[in-house]
Amino acid sequence: MVSRCRAGAAVRVAAVVSDPPRPLRARSAAEKGRRRDDILRAAERLWGQTPYADLSMNQVAKEAQLAKGTLYLYFDTKEEMFLQLLSEHLHSWLAELQARLDEAPPQTPLEVAAHVIEVSCAYAPLRRLLLLLPHLERVGRAGTEQDFRRELRRPLLQLLGSFPCSPRLGVQILLHAYALAIGWQQVAEERQNQAAQLWGAEYTVPDFRSGFEPALLAAVAQLTAQEGGDALGQPS
Repeated sequence: MVSRCRAGAAVRVAAVVSDPPRPLRARSAAEKGRRRDDILRAAERLWGQTPYADLSMNQVAKEAQLAKGTLYLYFDTKEEMFLQLLSEHLHSWLAELQARLDEAPPQTPLEVAAHVIEVSCAYAPLRRLLLLLPHLERVGRAGTEQDFRRELRRPLLQLLGSFPCSPRLGVQILLHAYALAIGWQQVAEERQNQAAQLWGAEYTVPDFRSGFEPALLAAVAQLTAQEGGDALGQPS
């Protein structure tokens, strides 16, 4: 009887020791910023293994080693959390594209498209998050969507100022890039299973780049022609 009690106590002690200690309460602005980033990184790790619909705030709290109540001090909903993740990746994409445009200024709209293609192909997490955007905006807290779009305005205007074309054509290029990236990302994620079911195992659906690159180049060429420009240039 005594040995059983000791064994039970040993198991309980081992369980307590094996559980990682929860971080102390964040007090300074820097600590809160790090805690917020830890939560986002935890959500992103889980999302790589769990479908968005099955992911819960409780899972994120456990992954970040936080109490669930602490998680809600930073994000009211899962949608708000993932909209912040999307904002981070999108601003990173915009900054990298701007850096490429500054380093090698494009001379034609097709050269702009070439830069957009290179950066977009390197940002798979952003493309996956963009698939969630309609849901995140529809379900998210009132005002969050407006804040998200307002924060994008300045870097987007700076980007358009680096394009060798009218702002109207620049906006059209970005809109087509957005639409085509979403479409080809969805195809790329579902490609092999659906291809086998629809057309047979011998048919191979193109990967993201193989579909996105020619589609965007063709769209930009057509948009440039419609703009009435006589410089339907090729990337140098």
